[in-house]
Amino acid sequence: MKSFASDNYSGIHPAVLSAIQDANEAHQIAYGDDFYTAKAHEVFESLFGKVQVLFVFNGTGANVISLKCCTLPFQAVVCAETAHINADECGAPTQSIGASLITIPTTDGKLTPDLVKPFLSRIGNVHNTQPKVISISQSTELGTVYSVDELTALCTFAHQNDMYVHLDGARISNAIAALGISAKAATVDCGVDIMSFGGTKNGLMIGEAVLIFNEELKKHAAFYQKQSAQLFSKNRFIAVQFIALLTDNLWLEMANHANHKATLLASEVSKIQGVTITRKTDANAVFAIIPPQAVKPLQEKYRFYVWDETTGELRWMCSFDTTKKEVLDFAGTLKKLCANCK
Repeated sequence: MKSFASDNYSGIHPAVLSAIQDANEAHQIAYGDDFYTAKAHEVFESLFGKVQVLFVFNGTGANVISLKCCTLPFQAVVCAETAHINADECGAPTQSIGASLITIPTTDGKLTPDLVKPFLSRIGNVHNTQPKVISISQSTELGTVYSVDELTALCTFAHQNDMYVHLDGARISNAIAALGISAKAATVDCGVDIMSFGGTKNGLMIGEAVLIFNEELKKHAAFYQKQSAQLFSKNRFIAVQFIALLTDNLWLEMANHANHKATLLASEVSKIQGVTITRKTDANAVFAIIPPQAVKPLQEKYRFYVWDETTGELRWMCSFDTTKKEVLDFAGTLKKLCANCK
């Protein structure tokens, strides 16, 4: 069964598998002092400029380390209510760093200065946790992408208020592909202080990278990585995957592919009577509502999630290996099911 449930369901790109095999041929120094890790740092610097890179196992680990670098236990992280750190990480950020989350409802998954500003009245009051970080996802959990202007405005606002900006980049490749600009222009140049660069959702077997741009946040980062159980002894096997991913723009090629297939999927299903696309398809996610009686029969053939049980909103994700035929077959199946719902 091919899945439209999550880009986590997809396999490993052949170039990444080959790179892992190549790194397995000889011994290398452990804990990141190896040739492949050094090379991966160089590749990241070619994309982002001066940066400290920490390679970790997963997105939750990347977020925990990033937020540890930014906060003290009496401080708080401001995020959208739908943010992964709030909704899908089992309380790991608050449990691991001690800082609180201040969650803000949004219609599109994005934060703005106007949405954040009311919560800054807590700053200086000893009875309240102190907002210190604005954490965003790019692309967001609702499939939307911050424009350069939106992200720059948010970063400027944060820095004016002595705050940092953390970017959860589990799907940053899809966002950058959608924006059509360089990685540096989409992040560093906007003012992002620290971020994760996702790999698992874009063809890696395992691994994410924490990218630290702000010099203030680099001091204890390596210690936080170790303390958070995210320092891999055989680090080369994560690092070499990123070398393969970031060489010859493979990461952008794969992200563009996933985005284009999502656009095709949204276009095809929107033609079906009874189907409503509920959100703009900025990257590789499609949100829709279909006749309730069609949901289970469709799930019997394709895996996907019901995003909102109260409204019946569904989420369909496309991956680097989603094919045009699979999209058209999915749309065709849905069309037949909807026709039977009349």
